[in-house]
Amino acid sequence: MSFTFWSGLSVLILTVPSNLPAATIYSTTLRGVNEVPPNGSPGTGSATVTLNGDMLSVNETFSGLTAPAAAAHIHCCVPPGVNAVVAVPFPGFPAATSGTYIQVFDLTLLSTYLPAFVSANGGTAASAEAALIAGLNGGLTYANIHNTPFPGGEIRGQLQAIPEPATAGLLLLGLTPIIAVARKRAKRE
Repeated sequence: MSFTFWSGLSVLILTVPSNLPAATIYSTTLRGVNEVPPNGSPGTGSATVTLNGDMLSVNETFSGLTAPAAAAHIHCCVPPGVNAVVAVPFPGFPAATSGTYIQVFDLTLLSTYLPAFVSANGGTAASAEAALIAGLNGGLTYANIHNTPFPGGEIRGQLQAIPEPATAGLLLLGLTPIIAVARKRAKRE
């Protein structure tokens, strides 16, 4: 395909308006070395958290824990390597050494948050939501899973935003000339 086609497609992707609010997706890999202090747990996991308006969707998978999970949650608002208060507990988290947890939280409800997090962040659901969203956007939140051998947490991962489609489109636009030059060189050889 020609350079003109790819350039045109890139511009089209970047100029198509969206009437829907964009969801922001955060993800992490959960490992024992990410805990504070680090541990040698063989457990692993992944968490994907999607913020769409006032709704927060959590999809977490885990395996290889040394004992059944006793609790799991999102902590906020600290940089990597620091422990923080629980912001959003995960009710009904599987008491197992491996599994999946999927839940949607309404961030406008006080019951979504641990009371200590609400108190530390203005005392209302709105102020807790604002603090959590600022923490998510600033890379200051982490997800982890606790159990009896590791009451402070067996596996943990700092949540990081995944670039939105517009950023991916800009990346594609920037790569288009590089791809075109590489193709021209490949045809000459």
